Parts: sequence; C-alpha cells; structure tokens
Amino acid sequence: MWLWLDASRSPLELAPGDVALVRSGPDHFIAHQPNAACLPLEQFQARHGDDDRRPRGSANVFLCGAYVFSGDVGRGLLEALPPVLTLSAAANDPLHDVIGLLSSELGTAAPGQQTVLDRLLDILLVLAIRAWFQRSAHAPRWYQASADPRLGPALTAMHTDAAHAWTVPELAALSRLSRAAFARIFQLALGQAPMQYLTEWRMTLARDHLRAGELTLTQIGERTAAFRRHHGVPPGQWRQKQTRSPQAA
Repeated sequence: MWLWLDASRSPLELAPGDVALVRSGPDHFIAHQPNAACLPLEQFQARHGDDDRRPRGSANVFLCGAYVFSGDVGRGLLEALPPVLTLSAAANDPLHDVIGLLSSELGTAAPGQQTVLDRLLDILLVLAIRAWFQRSAHAPRWYQASADPRLGPALTAMHTDAAHAWTVPELAALSRLSRAAFARIFQLALGQAPMQYLTEWRMTLARDHLRAGELTLTQIGERTAAFRRHHGVPPGQWRQKQTRSPQAA
C-alpha cells in the first residue's frame, strides 16, 4: 500500500512487514495506489462496513496506533524525527520479531488480546525510534554520545539520577577519564559543558513533573535544584502560568 502527507504528494510504498511513523501535523493518507482518492473514516466504514463478511481476496491488513507525547522530553523526541519515516526490518532485527508477534496475535482472537497488542505497539514504537536514531545522521547529540564508551556511563548516570549532586570529577571517574579530558570530550560531543547539560536536563524533568502534577512542589524542588534561578520564577508560579496558557492544553 501507499502512504503520503497532505502537504506532499510524494507517496511512499509500504511492503509487508514495514513500519511507518508519522508525526502530527499535516493529514496523512493510506491507499491501495499512489494518490488515490481517500475517504474520511466515517464514510469508509459506511461504504465498507460489511467487508468482513466477504472473501478477503488480496486485501491488505494494517495495524495503526496513535500516541500523545506531552512535555519537554516527548517533544524532544518528536522534534528529532522526520515528518514520516519508514523502516523495513531485517530477519535479525528485533523489529522483525515484534512484527511477527503482532501478526500472530492479530490472527486469532483471544482473551487479553487488546492488552497484548497495546504492549507490543509500545515496544514497536521504542524499537522504531531507536532504529531510526541508529541509522540517521541527524540523531540527537545525546543519543550519539550515549554510544561513546567515554561518555555513555556519565550520561546514563545523569539521566537515571538527576537529583544526585554530580560533580565533573565524579562523572569523569565513571567514564574513566581525567576531569579535563572528560570535560573537553563532552563539550565537543554535546556542544555544552557537563554541568550545563545536567542543569538543563533537571529543568526538563522539573517542567514535566509540574505539568503532570505527579509530585509535590517540595518533592520537585528536592529532585531538581535551581528551578527559580533557571526560569526566573518559583515552580508553583511557573505551573500556574502554564495552566492558564492556551498552549498548555
């Protein structure tokens, strides 16, 4: 089948087993041939509602899921992706295994099927984003740096425990580098000093915690220091402003 965006009439062909990720924005269309006339969902269902009772013949089956990313962490992932990306999984690719499991699960209805499909789609999304970052020359700097054995341990530590009072010597020791060598390599790879990166990561987490309302202001303050200094307002005032803003919705 074929997929294209409303803003671009350059259809992409999808073969059996392919995965396509489409970012929000322009409408996207799926059809049996390039640039075919497409129907809104309600009209399609009205016209083809009894198709399940007819012989399938050469009909194609596709599974579609939608995800809503909220907050700065999700936005950062989306902005690193192209408007549309397609992936073909090789036999030794984990994507291939998950697609096979999805196909098997769709083949026979069984109790708990929707739960299984939901979880498999979650896994598929993570693997697809990871595969794209591995293949793309435009992957985020933090992702590229995480594969560097000189920086990976330090980045993992900062991402996993942002509340820890990390110092450059501590992070350098995790990466088995001198302080000067670690700071220099980090600056070259990520375009900023280690402590600047850590502060921005803490603020990213703090903003997402505030939006989600998952933690109290005290807990957020304990986990992410210097919010007022970084944003110019205390966490509570920042959250009130976001709640009133139309963009917050």
